[in-house]
Amino acid sequence: MSGRESFLPLESQAYALGRPEHRARIKQHHDDFVVAETLGFEPSGDGEHLMFLVEKSGQSTREAARKISRILAIDERDVGYSGMKDRRARTRQWYSARVAQLNEGISARFEEAGLDILRLERNYRKLRIGSHKSNQFRLLLRSFSGCAQDFERRLQLLEASGAPNYFGSQRYGRELSNLPEALAMLRQPEEQEHAKHKLREKRAILFSAARAYVFNQLLSRRIRCDHWSTYVEGDVLNLDKTKRFFSVSVNSWNQDLVDRLESLDIHLTGLLPGKPGSNNRYITRGIAADMERSVCKDFSEIVNGLARWGVEEGRRPLRFRIERLAWHWLDSETLELSFSLPTGAYATSLLRELCQVEDYSGADHSHPLSK
Repeated sequence: MSGRESFLPLESQAYALGRPEHRARIKQHHDDFVVAETLGFEPSGDGEHLMFLVEKSGQSTREAARKISRILAIDERDVGYSGMKDRRARTRQWYSARVAQLNEGISARFEEAGLDILRLERNYRKLRIGSHKSNQFRLLLRSFSGCAQDFERRLQLLEASGAPNYFGSQRYGRELSNLPEALAMLRQPEEQEHAKHKLREKRAILFSAARAYVFNQLLSRRIRCDHWSTYVEGDVLNLDKTKRFFSVSVNSWNQDLVDRLESLDIHLTGLLPGKPGSNNRYITRGIAADMERSVCKDFSEIVNGLARWGVEEGRRPLRFRIERLAWHWLDSETLELSFSLPTGAYATSLLRELCQVEDYSGADHSHPLSK
């Protein structure tokens, strides 16, 4: 990190609408934070993988996956899931397991483990991270203080212009603990032999935290320069709700593309640092590249370490679209808020633009949610 060892919390990063003065509490109870996955496809109906939609409360995604592997007597690596869900919440999410059939009494064992199976399907493939389409949220914000009218104005502005696509602070671990661990691991020599599964999993979590941190710094800088939703020379763009990217030269930038950017049909993107691919056609140039190089220089030890370890470079939209937005005041201090976010977006990245959140999930800082 160019000699720097300190890491900044997400609260220190730039806000699209300025830091809000409103305050509220979230996740006082599990049912205050409800998340439901929407798949981007229909299971094939046949194949060696069994897919099941599970409802759970008070259990993280990985905790449930470990329980599923024990119940089905299979290796944990044969259990698949698409998104990471928070522990202090009620969640509905899909899992897959490579099993021929469910033995009699298995459903009861799932229920005993706090896992309710809502739907069973067969599929040809294991579920992979990011394979679902979106997440539907229903949140209860308690002990609200501030101006309700301004809170609603912020909601309307974010619905119209999109919200900054920050990685949530859960990526960093409790009190940012994943970041110094990641830096220490990045300083180690690459392993020549195959690491054990648990070590590979831990390494993936740490490296993911490190590059999320660098992306967030880039996004914050672009917000401060007022370029997070405005095209600059050399930007790489993303088509909404897809993983498709494209580049546009400054001479080809026209009113049609301006309109598409303003209508949230396309989004600007930022670098997820790593090792550049040999066939990577989507590389920033000009002003956009200068901004990315400047941030990467500030965190060169992370950026160079990720490349040396072979983490593949990628890109991520700088904002996300909010859909199916609705809210209802139960009383002057309690708000029910519902919305749908695309895969990879964090609910707390929306909430941080609306109010200062006191999180009851056990952390002393905002500790996010669901992607």
